Amino acid sequence: MSTTSTAPDSGSRIDRWFEITQRGSTRGREVRGGLVTFFTMAYILALNPLIIGTAADKNGKLLNGAPKFLDAAGKTLNETAIDQNKMMVLAATALIAGIMTILMGVWGRFPLGIAAGLGINSLLAYSVAPTMTWPQAMGLVVWEGVLIFLFVVTGVREMIFRAVPRSLRAAIGVGIGMFVAFVGLVDSGVIRAGSGTPVQLGIAGSLEGWPIAVCVLGFLLVAILYMRKVRGSMLIAIAAVSVLAVIIEAVAKIGPHVGDDNPTGWALNVPRLPSASSFTWPDLSLIGKVDLVGGFLKDGHFNLATFLSVLLIVFSLMLADFFDTMGTVVAIGSQAGLNDAQGNPPHLKEILMVDSLAAVAGGLGSASSATGFVESTAGVGEGARTGLASVTTGVAFLVAMFISPIITMIPSEAAAPVLVFVGFLMMAQVREIDWNDIAEGVPAFLAIVFMPFAYSITVGIGAGFIVYCITKLAVGKARLVHPILWVVSALFVIYFAQGLLLGLL
Repeated sequence: MSTTSTAPDSGSRIDRWFEITQRGSTRGREVRGGLVTFFTMAYILALNPLIIGTAADKNGKLLNGAPKFLDAAGKTLNETAIDQNKMMVLAATALIAGIMTILMGVWGRFPLGIAAGLGINSLLAYSVAPTMTWPQAMGLVVWEGVLIFLFVVTGVREMIFRAVPRSLRAAIGVGIGMFVAFVGLVDSGVIRAGSGTPVQLGIAGSLEGWPIAVCVLGFLLVAILYMRKVRGSMLIAIAAVSVLAVIIEAVAKIGPHVGDDNPTGWALNVPRLPSASSFTWPDLSLIGKVDLVGGFLKDGHFNLATFLSVLLIVFSLMLADFFDTMGTVVAIGSQAGLNDAQGNPPHLKEILMVDSLAAVAGGLGSASSATGFVESTAGVGEGARTGLASVTTGVAFLVAMFISPIITMIPSEAAAPVLVFVGFLMMAQVREIDWNDIAEGVPAFLAIVFMPFAYSITVGIGAGFIVYCITKLAVGKARLVHPILWVVSALFVIYFAQGLLLGLL
């Protein structure tokens, strides 16, 4: 869109601070993009409570301190405490996401939504919390954020960011595009675990059920609207198929898809109209329930093996958070056309600073480490180019604290089509990779394929870095590899071998 339409506002303080006109955008586009980002991220308000809100620590207690089971045998669930705990986690998740995303918009001035990261919350719930108390586990998240913050303050994180070669930057963008598309296909049930194969199409190779039909319709709708250059095409598609899903559920009573039961049910959220009693004042009593020291001790005493094993856990959390954000920022900047000639987005240090503070805030808020969400690419696809979009997303998260039943009724089948379409948009970056140069092409290829196949942005980046160093060394061009990249690749080797190292400890 031309900047002439925004000329009357070009002198306003808001326009100058967020660089709206300078980046060729308008306030309307930023608001629409911010809302699209929110709706594609909103699933975290349902999933985070299901993951960390239902898991018990080593003492059998939930995040709110209540026992998960009513009996010593662990057979009778404390359902009332679990339900209360989930609502507390939802409130904390929305609060941290809202505050940190607004901070990203105002300080980082970048269209990036922040919320509890799915990979890290699963690691906390299923691997870390069973070995310590929940406050101690959240303490590790705080330390992880502190370490990243120190890297930003000292300039190390920015140096690492700038050391990544252009071919790998492009590969990261393409890989993330494939990753978000795969996330959308899995979350909607279009792609599922197979009986004789790792994954398969739908149910035994067949697309069945109303939820999948809603997803397919949503994808066609967003593609057609986008091709016809309809403003708000992605937001319109999410809203339209959500309404359709509510109607279908009201008539057909489809219900949720849980485990192997009801395979044609809704994948994550059941699109039901909420009752008046489901609206409650947010309970924020989980804020501040953190133990910064206990996790490093064994039964209250210092033990070297325990200290080293926990230190390795903090290192793993940090590395995953560190490079997930790096990949996401590269991809968003590239898709939005904000990156400079070296592939770096504007206000990079501020962006990285906010992200590091988000990890600390996530731990202090008992919501798990908060980090940049790759789903923000959906908002960029809608036209978001500035931090005003992030402010919009953040405000939406704060509002969601009070209307969470409405937000969580939006099915994943409504947001998934947008993620798949954004994956298509991000594939365009593949042309920036020199596929004729094996030393450049192989690392790029591995970075791309490992992201969706290993379901991890960090793993894809790590594989690309390590193989890039090896291929350059093999062709006698090791001098072209930035020294920092050698160090980071060595750290990734440790990261990939963490299971072996923990076993030795």
